[in-house]
Amino acid sequence: MDNSGPKKTCCESIQDFFTSAKFLIYMGHALSTWGDRMWNFAVAVFLVELYGNSLLLTAVYGLVVAGSVLLLGAIIGDWVDRNPRLKVAQTSLLVQNSCVIACGILLMVVFQFKEQLVELYNGWILTTCYILVITIANIANLASTATSITIQRDWVVVVAGQDSSRLADMNATVRIIDQLTNILAPMLVGQIMAFGSHYIGCGFISGWNLCSMCVEYALLWKVYQKTPALAVKAGQKEQQQELKQLSPTRDLENGQSPEESSQPLMNETSLVAKPDSPKQTGCCYQVSEPLRTFKSGWVAYYNQNIFFAGMSLAFLYMTVLGFDCITTGYAYTQGLNGSVLSLLMGASAVSGICGTVAFTWVRKKCGLIRTGFISGVAQLSCLMLCVVSVFAPGSPFDLSVSPFQDIYAHLIGEKTLPEAEHSAFTIFNTTTAAPAEELPPLQSYMSVSLLFAGVIAARVGLWSFDLTVTQLIQENVIESERGVINGVQNSMNYLLDLLHFIMVILAPNQEAFGLLVIISVSFVAMGHIMYFRFAFKSLGSRLFLCCSPEQKVETDDSPSLPTTV
Repeated sequence: MDNSGPKKTCCESIQDFFTSAKFLIYMGHALSTWGDRMWNFAVAVFLVELYGNSLLLTAVYGLVVAGSVLLLGAIIGDWVDRNPRLKVAQTSLLVQNSCVIACGILLMVVFQFKEQLVELYNGWILTTCYILVITIANIANLASTATSITIQRDWVVVVAGQDSSRLADMNATVRIIDQLTNILAPMLVGQIMAFGSHYIGCGFISGWNLCSMCVEYALLWKVYQKTPALAVKAGQKEQQQELKQLSPTRDLENGQSPEESSQPLMNETSLVAKPDSPKQTGCCYQVSEPLRTFKSGWVAYYNQNIFFAGMSLAFLYMTVLGFDCITTGYAYTQGLNGSVLSLLMGASAVSGICGTVAFTWVRKKCGLIRTGFISGVAQLSCLMLCVVSVFAPGSPFDLSVSPFQDIYAHLIGEKTLPEAEHSAFTIFNTTTAAPAEELPPLQSYMSVSLLFAGVIAARVGLWSFDLTVTQLIQENVIESERGVINGVQNSMNYLLDLLHFIMVILAPNQEAFGLLVIISVSFVAMGHIMYFRFAFKSLGSRLFLCCSPEQKVETDDSPSLPTTV
């Protein structure tokens, strides 16, 4: 390297950063997540509004989304692994945004002509529109899953190169973007719908996704051009070598180096098809291929040396201790108003950002695996406040009240199924389901204060632990299986998340919420026990010895790469 050249000025350094592949990924991710958060918030509100303030359509949509990712996660990941990176990113981007735009336009039509649609064919046209909205929105979510896998779990790793510290910094920055957009995007679209209308909200989201899609497409292309390594995927390098042997002088004739010619070479290798054997051309073989992919994906996930680390992260989704509709609904029944809840959500976001910042610092001091162990201990310790809140003054926890009381009432009573399902969800989602004056007077706010203090404090450890497991998967899963393993990981996360909603449906009354808290903390504890098993197997007694950065933390902490299944 020639050191005699002039040094870069401050302006040139800033320009290099803003045109780097790393910054372009941040920009694309920010646009993508902003659109996702707006849509995820708005679609639930739209479905509630369309079905007469009932949560039935929202519940059906949530069930369809969770079930789809659970069943198709491995297949989506396998598709990511088998196709060129740019093709995967562009396809998933176009499908996701096109579905959101189409869904927004369809919702605008329904909002504008709902009264006329109700009268057509006894309402079947309107019912068909509901089905189309849920189906298209589900396809958009599946495409979003593919985008998340290919960008956050694959492109980020390639752009970071072999630098583990740079990868940790990029993961932390991406997570901070997630948390900021998770707070700000719903606020924006909520204000638009509040001061405008749902019709205007649909139009705004459709227009945003149309503009964002074009910008994101250009950013992906720029990142791809600036990072030649993205043009080569594992499993295709042998095909590249064969093509180079067939045309050894092509690069020299064109005056290109091997690195410069990697992109066109990738385009050629992506077109090379493996000859199919007679057994693989039959109709039965083609029909059963998704089932084989599903099975092989889960088997590959089970055989990973980071299996217990991934399972530990999935178990953290089996909890009611988060700022979702369940916890906020419970807070309403305990006398907290919307203003207080918004402040608590802001404090939760700040706590999560502190967790991402703490992750990068602790990882440099103690290593990646130890960071996960420390984060788990911190999270579990904070959640003990939630357990204490169950028995603190002001808690409605009462074991004498059957948690299935409402279910029995619905089965015995004369309510229809939609009414029963609405009642099962309502206590945690609306303020009118259980008015404050009908509740026993609160003796103290100590219980709910301890609950939210524990939830907010625990998010420091939660987000740090999440980043730890994410980077463990990125660093320890071979490139050819990176998509399918992350797809199965998403399926596991959705499975445990689905189970926690089923748990709430079975025990929806506020007297049983304390029991749900104890079950949630138990699952979190089981998850961290599984991580401890993984960490102790990887490091042994060295797990409890914090080391300095000079002692080759990454070499000691990182298990060897698993073999291909």
